[in-house]
Formats: sequence, structure tokens, C-alpha cells
Amino acid sequence: MKVHRNASLKNFNTFNVDEKARILFEINNISDLSNILSKEAQKDEILVLGGGSNILFTKSFDGIIINIKNRGIKLIEEDENTVLVEVSAGENWHDFVLWAVKNNFGGIENLSLIPGNVGAAPIQNIGAYGVELKDIFHSCRGVMLDSLNEFELTKSECEFDYRSSIFKSKFKNKIIITSVQFILTKSRHNFNINYNDLKINLVNTELTIKKISDEVIRIRKSKLPDPKSFGNCGSFFKNPIVNISRYKSLIDKFPKIPCHKINKSNYKISAAWLIDQSGFKNKKDKKVGVYVNQPLVIINHGNASGRDLLNLANNIKETIYSNFEIELEEEVLII
Repeated sequence: MKVHRNASLKNFNTFNVDEKARILFEINNISDLSNILSKEAQKDEILVLGGGSNILFTKSFDGIIINIKNRGIKLIEEDENTVLVEVSAGENWHDFVLWAVKNNFGGIENLSLIPGNVGAAPIQNIGAYGVELKDIFHSCRGVMLDSLNEFELTKSECEFDYRSSIFKSKFKNKIIITSVQFILTKSRHNFNINYNDLKINLVNTELTIKKISDEVIRIRKSKLPDPKSFGNCGSFFKNPIVNISRYKSLIDKFPKIPCHKINKSNYKISAAWLIDQSGFKNKKDKKVGVYVNQPLVIINHGNASGRDLLNLANNIKETIYSNFEIELEEEVLII
């Protein structure tokens, strides 16, 4: 365990924002949690931090940050067609995907190159190219912050929704996820290339887990900037979901608006298109901007504060509402 006081957070968030934390603990062993929480948690605000790829610090954090760094991937059980795998919360998500691809375990290849750590994946119900974490999720384990009691939650208990879960509502700021279990396929893989970006190069090929993963990686690299070059958190906003009545109204006014039917009564609207049509694509100043290849991505050109980035995000939200009467919701956690 490492303890940092008055710690710079620049290397702990992919926006590369240089705010401070009063105390930051780097935890490799989950057993250290009891010492930290029993001594400090009663009086201080606690923030659990993984890879820092889905958070925007707009001010210093006058509390305790716990950076989970435990590692390990274990094969729990298997049958003829599936494997049950337990992954420590501190494992890098993409490293886990590459491990699965190497072992020819299917189900998460569409989620290649998503930044962040495994422990944060259920909180956000991460998703890409037609696959969400809930599709391969079995259960997760963790610790309650107030009582230090350990828990295990099943898929149904996690209340997964679009970029959401029980960890963003009932259990928000109340738990630490320490490991996640996934069910992956060994055979009879159910490949998903329904998204047009994937279909273009894969539709007439013999599909494999590695081919899909490689194509997802290629696409993501072409659309998303490397945080090492431009600080960012990937998609800053969620794609808004509207009911069928609102969808019909939007189509009447904006016939070219991209949308995706998600069930009988709701449609998902492309937030990237809304931002592009509102003139923000590739908009930039010396500190902040919108990425030219993906309007959902807000970038730090090097010296921006969290407040600078938030001001741009709020400007985008206000303009979208003025133009389309649609309120964008952030994917990232704003501190």
C-alpha cells in the first residue's frame, strides 16, 4: 500500500487534469481496506478510483481517494461451451480482453480497447458495437464502505441499464468492487457484427474472436485520441434515449438524424450527430476542444483545468438543448 498526501491527480485521470487529493491510497491488497476504512472513513468523503478514465476533476478533493490496484485473473469453472472467470478489480480492462482473445474465450471482443479497469466496468455497464458488459456478467464481489461487510451481487441484483447500474443509484459512493466474474464462451461463439463499422470489413470473412477484436481496435484507434497525446475520457456524453412520440417529432424536423430502435417504445439518438450539427466538431482553443474524428470526445490540449473542460461541456449541452430540445447527459463522473 502506498499513501500520498496533498497528491497530484494528474497521473490518476486520463483527462490529465492536475488537481489535488488530500489523501490518496494505492491499494494492491484488499486486506488493507479494513485499516484505511476503519480509521478514516467515519469522518471523510471517500472516492474509489480505478483507471481514472471516466472522471473529470474540477477541483481538489478534500477527502480520501482509494486507488484499487489488485491484480489477477482466475478460471473458476468450465464446461463444454463456457468458462466462468473471476477478474480482480484493478486489472486493466483491455488487458483482460486481450487475455480472453488469446485463450479464444468469446463474448467481450467487441469491448476491446475500452479504457479503464475491470472494477469500474459494472458501474458504467460499459458497452460498444452492440455488446454491453451485462451480456457476459455473472456476479461481482466487494466491500461495503460503512460496515466493511463483504457482498456478492448477481446480474439481476445489479439493475443494469444503458450506461448505468445500481452502483450509480442505491449503492453510489457506498461500496468498493474488488472482483468481477464473467461467463465467456469456449465454443459456439455468438459473434456480433451488426454495427455498420464492423460489417464493412468483416461481413464476407470467416469470423473469429481475434478478427473482431482487431477490427474494433482499428476502428477505435481511428476515431478516438490516445489520452497520452490528448487528455480525454472517451465519450463524454451518453446517446440520448427518446420515446416514440419524440422520435417521430425529431424525424419530421430532422430527417437525417441517426437513430437506433432499442425496443418497441424507445429510440437511441446519436449524440455525436447532434454535436456535429451544432458546429462543435473540431472546435478548439488553446486549452480545450472537440476531437475532429469523434464529436463525443472532449480533449485537453495540455494545460486545461477541469473547469475549462466542464465549461465546454456545458456550452455543448446548452446549444444542443437550444437546437433540438434534447438534454444531453454526461457519461463521466464530475467531481
